[in-house]
Amino acid sequence: MPTLTSLSKELGIDLGTTQTRIADSGGVLMDEPTIVAIVIEEQKIVALGKEARGMQGRVSEETIEVTHPLQKGVVADYEITEALLAYLLKQVSGPMRIFRPRVMITVPYGVTSVEARAVHEAVLQAGSRDAYLIQQPLAAALGVDLPVGAPSGNMVVCLGGGTTQAAVISMYGIVAAETLRAGGMQLDEAIALYVRRKYGVVIGSTTAEQLKVRIGAAVSQDKEESLEVQGQDQVSGLPRPVTLTTGEVVEALQEPLKQVIENCRRVLEKTPPELVSDIIDRGVALTGGGAQLRGIDKLLTKALGIPAYVVDNPTTCVVQGAVKALGMYSVLKRNLPPV
Repeated sequence: MPTLTSLSKELGIDLGTTQTRIADSGGVLMDEPTIVAIVIEEQKIVALGKEARGMQGRVSEETIEVTHPLQKGVVADYEITEALLAYLLKQVSGPMRIFRPRVMITVPYGVTSVEARAVHEAVLQAGSRDAYLIQQPLAAALGVDLPVGAPSGNMVVCLGGGTTQAAVISMYGIVAAETLRAGGMQLDEAIALYVRRKYGVVIGSTTAEQLKVRIGAAVSQDKEESLEVQGQDQVSGLPRPVTLTTGEVVEALQEPLKQVIENCRRVLEKTPPELVSDIIDRGVALTGGGAQLRGIDKLLTKALGIPAYVVDNPTTCVVQGAVKALGMYSVLKRNLPPV
């Protein structure tokens, strides 16, 4: 007869500032924006995920607030985070809640005990049976099958929407790491600021992200592309189109990308020399949505003097690693955040 544990689903959750992903051993089950739309007067949730993102910048800000319940990788609004997790878990597990899932959920490296507890409580209240936490860089390393159990250095950089984390991992533990509370959203802000300063045109975060994804790059490209976007003239307030080139987006991103480089350098400075020599041989694994920015591997290779490469599954490796971590809990537990 099957036990209660065998009937329970085992899920990994990558709770990110911009995207939340849920996976089991078979693969990714859900990938939704970490966004919620709320009717301000009643404080009632009207949309979550993709539906809520579709409302961003398109609804009256006086009646409906479209919000990210996580800011810079940590829970900013506990109740909304819990409601979002409950909705996503119900979508994955179905309405039958007898066999509640065991969950491994990701948190940024260096979260405080209060921030860790908020995530832990939210996922338990949302309907999981057991909940464990894992640092995102460790989950990413497991998700790309780095030999983290060996006494050798493995370096991972997680380029997320709200945080940038660089970590060196050995013997299932994080040896040196730094978390920069800035990520892809700050790149979008840098593009919007550049357009406002250079052209006097205000664009929204969705338009800025579109420029980054479609023509953006971290380093100058051989082929110069351009994209016309609609914005609002800063003086007249009227709609005005503006055309940007790849070179301009590269220029706009230089300042926030400098911070990413500095973050990686600080981690390498704190890493024992033996492990650094392993990293020089193996290279630096780039993960997260930000790893998809063209030329980010070239930029970091040049700046660090160590080969950097984008992994095969940059956006899903963290959630896949979280699922693997459930099966390896006994060997990982001493290195996981306490709750």
